[in-house]
Amino acid sequence: MPKPNRDDRSNNVERLEQMVENTHQNIQEANETAENMNLTASQREQIKEKNQHRQESIEQFQNEIQEEKAYREGRDLQ
Repeated sequence: MPKPNRDDRSNNVERLEQMVENTHQNIQEANETAENMNLTASQREQIKEKNQHRQESIEQFQNEIQEEKAYREGRDLQ
């Protein structure tokens, strides 16, 4: 029977930081699309709502980053 994977948190901070960067880029690209494309008001509203959700995700990622950094520091002290 295979051994279950251990909880490898060694790269969580970097992975989360990359997710924040990618999400910022998605917001920027969506804003550029909204500005440069001939979109309906409804389409622009959808982009605005999606970007709001993306911003909320960024905040959650940043909270997770802080938690992971605290976890790392706690493990380093042991």
